[in-house]
Amino acid sequence: MCYNSDEREEATDMSKSKRLMELMMTVNTRRKFTARELADEFGVSMRTILRDLQELSELGFPLYSEVGPHGGYHVLRERVLPPVAFTEHEATAIFFAAQALERYGSLPFETEMRAAITKFYHYLPSDLRQRIDSMKDRVVIRTVEREHRSPHLQLLLEASVQQQVVRVTYDNKHGLDVRELQPLGLYAHNGYWYLAAWCLKRADWRVFRADRMQQVEVLADVVPPRDLSQVSIHSWWQDGPPEGANLDLHVTFTREGVRRADVDPWLPWVIVKHEDGSGTLCIRIRETDLDYLAQLFFTFGPEAHVHGGEEMRTRMRELVQALADRYL
Repeated sequence: MCYNSDEREEATDMSKSKRLMELMMTVNTRRKFTARELADEFGVSMRTILRDLQELSELGFPLYSEVGPHGGYHVLRERVLPPVAFTEHEATAIFFAAQALERYGSLPFETEMRAAITKFYHYLPSDLRQRIDSMKDRVVIRTVEREHRSPHLQLLLEASVQQQVVRVTYDNKHGLDVRELQPLGLYAHNGYWYLAAWCLKRADWRVFRADRMQQVEVLADVVPPRDLSQVSIHSWWQDGPPEGANLDLHVTFTREGVRRADVDPWLPWVIVKHEDGSGTLCIRIRETDLDYLAQLFFTFGPEAHVHGGEEMRTRMRELVQALADRYL
């Protein structure tokens, strides 16, 4: 069979990729091995197998070599996943999913994510790499870019999963403050990362900007954690904190108000839409959320009307009066 130059390149890429994947699976199951053993098993030269092992090492495979008559190779950790087969469309989707996160200045497992995408891209056939590169030149996924970094995201996420208490040095409007928190989970909004957590100092739920955390340390076995296993960040985000909501709130939105609310990360979850396009919000809120929600509804002007909840109506009147005093 005759191949042109492109076909030979693709066949070579596929043969090498298959050998490297089989090599990865083989060495992952062995405590110790030599390059000669692998060369004989795969039917290639010592030069080829050494080059393959070097390439696996450069891609992050945890190989350790020992020289001498009793030397050889070891795998430092055995938590390397086996190969997974993807269709071309699935492979393309993974790259666009990663591109959607590129504009965030910080991500949990940011270094590992970039390494995984680099590995994945490396083993794709050349024609698929070219196709993905061409598509990337035709699609832009924009998010709000922030200069502030959030270097503690991975630690906060792991503390959320392990239900651990952390001590945080937090930069708030009054200066630096030290809090002991039990993280529930992270969420991203408008280019910022936020941590929902139980604050031991306030004995209440609070939300913190992750980029304002100067220091974070885990307090292992020092402070007994609460059992948050039945609370997820999704339910917290949609329904609010699981306790402490004691104020009624009733707001109606015009059709334009509902359309404007669609850009908010929380309101579309709680507004009940009517056939004419208007909407109604009837929920219970916490007293600590009054200021934030009053400022939010104030931005809607005549497109939102607070009917129920005297505390909220009082805050709204105060905002209106403060604005009127400024311009009278």
